[in-house]
Amino acid sequence: MTALWTAVRVGAAALCAGAAAWLTVGHARGLRRAVLLFGDGVGPAGTARWVPWWSSWAAKACGRVRGLGREWLCLPPALVLAVLGESVLPLIGGALAVPLTRRSLRSRERRRARERRADGVVALCGAAAGELRAGLHPAQALVAASGSTGGLGGAETAVLAAARFGGDVPGALRLAAREPGADGLVGLAACWRVAVDGGAGLAAGLDRLEAALRAERERGEALRAQLTGAWSTVALLAVLPVVGLLLGSALGADPLRVLLHTPAGWGLLAVGGALEGVGLWWAVRIVRAGEAP
Repeated sequence: MTALWTAVRVGAAALCAGAAAWLTVGHARGLRRAVLLFGDGVGPAGTARWVPWWSSWAAKACGRVRGLGREWLCLPPALVLAVLGESVLPLIGGALAVPLTRRSLRSRERRRARERRADGVVALCGAAAGELRAGLHPAQALVAASGSTGGLGGAETAVLAAARFGGDVPGALRLAAREPGADGLVGLAACWRVAVDGGAGLAAGLDRLEAALRAERERGEALRAQLTGAWSTVALLAVLPVVGLLLGSALGADPLRVLLHTPAGWGLLAVGGALEGVGLWWAVRIVRAGEAP
């Protein structure tokens, strides 16, 4: 129990220190703004006299706190539950939830980057077709379109170098298509190869490719809209344990004491947590399978 309350005091002190640093930085920013606006009229000694000496340290501390990922937001609720339940188990659960949340957030970021890259490829095809109709050479059109859309992603340098200096543009495009979400560049490479080898119109091929990619994107968006109800079910499944705890507390059952301070409660907590985790994983897997192309 002594170790528990020591951990609680340390956590509370850390939260208070973070809040104080946040307020300090806001106060220091206000003073700096006043100095910049009124100059020497604020004080004869200038900025150094009116801004606290510890403001720079507080600014650095808050910068480091802001640099932490959103996954660390799992710890404050765990600290609150630890205080309310007088147990260290919520803190352990919060610490275990941090890497899982980080993995989920990174997966979401990768998915959004893949979608942005796919949209960039569609815009690249349309812009390149427009530049070709304006009279530019295919290499010049690709360079101009890439500068306005950024659809080539991280392989932009290699593709533009091949276009500017007469290199293997289709090969560079196929290499760029290996990035997640850039599959449409394979079609662009095929159109380029056909236009160069067979003399076909590249603009017409790019128009058809853009239409096909845009239709595929629209089908994906429609599918995600239809799966909104399934995602709502997953969210409801995640919130149900919290609702159960609130209902038990409202009825006077004191579920936190039972779960955190009795052997039967420990068993129920372990089995319930395992079942909840497996259920969430299985539900998310089913929805992800439905979203897959």
